[in-house]
Amino acid sequence: MQVGIQFFPDIGPDMKSARDYWQDALSLVALCDRYGYSHVRTVEHYFHPYGGYSPNPVVFLAAAAQVTKRARLVTGAVLPAFNHPLKLAGELAMLDALCDGRLDIGFARAFLPHEFRRFGVKLDESRARFEEGVQQVRLLLEQEDVTCEGRFHSFSNVTSLPRPTQKPRPPFFVAALGSKESFERAGAAGYGIMAIPLAGGAMAELLDTYREAWRRAGHPGRGTVMLAFHTFCHQDQSTAENIAREPLNRYLKSVVAAASDWMEGQSSADYPNYDKIITALSRETFDMQVDKCAAWVGTPQRILDTVGTYRRQVGDFEIASLQVIFNTIALAEAQASMRLFGEEVLPRLPRL
Repeated sequence: MQVGIQFFPDIGPDMKSARDYWQDALSLVALCDRYGYSHVRTVEHYFHPYGGYSPNPVVFLAAAAQVTKRARLVTGAVLPAFNHPLKLAGELAMLDALCDGRLDIGFARAFLPHEFRRFGVKLDESRARFEEGVQQVRLLLEQEDVTCEGRFHSFSNVTSLPRPTQKPRPPFFVAALGSKESFERAGAAGYGIMAIPLAGGAMAELLDTYREAWRRAGHPGRGTVMLAFHTFCHQDQSTAENIAREPLNRYLKSVVAAASDWMEGQSSADYPNYDKIITALSRETFDMQVDKCAAWVGTPQRILDTVGTYRRQVGDFEIASLQVIFNTIALAEAQASMRLFGEEVLPRLPRL
């Protein structure tokens, strides 16, 4: 199992400035090569403390590429619904050059109604915009003199520059929450999957769906699964829980606040049951996340036990993406957690 770190800001200026947040993030990225963390990842969101400090993951990952020389840089994920494919393809290829071919490109549909409303994009166009956008970016990265007539974007005889450093292009991932169809489509297309145990759901079944779709499509191997976990490691179990509990509880509240439209009557055929998903998240707590192994909190041995339990529940997965600084977790605490995890957990994971 590979293990990397991710940054999903869930704070606003009243808690920490963007300057301080991203400087702290780069300080943590600086630990990656020393301890063997495999990737650095961040998101694309807007306007709200939940994710709003990261409107363009390419910007941060370009900075992170200068701090780590071995870890891969992962967009987790860019949103085709709010980006023109010509601009997105050029920016991603430029990032692939800056990081010397260490880029993995994750795409997502977006799921927050307030973002669609503010961009003037219809929720019911979400899947169509996503599928068209991913396909057009793929064509632009893989080919030259591309002509494409789309529902949302069309262009003729375009060669996107710069050309990607990785050939024919960086690996693609697709972010998915709980839709069986999303896991199936990603597997059939030959893309990696990014999933979030945070929301619960039948993850074992969803991953089986992804693996089976991958196999049926005739792709070599079994695909690549990346799962995200809030993580805090400390030599003392009680101390770890006391430090992480309220920041994680506040993180959960920030998700629900950003997605509250789903609980207030918003609906879309492209997002079936999202009202139920967000309602369920509104009841989640730190203790529930720890109990279901969606949060890895505690001593190195407790975390190893948690990882083992979770893998027995859902099966093997290739990559864990750890959220190591969240809400009000202090930089010094996150650094100590990363060091301890790197020294006493990472070396033992292959034996699980």
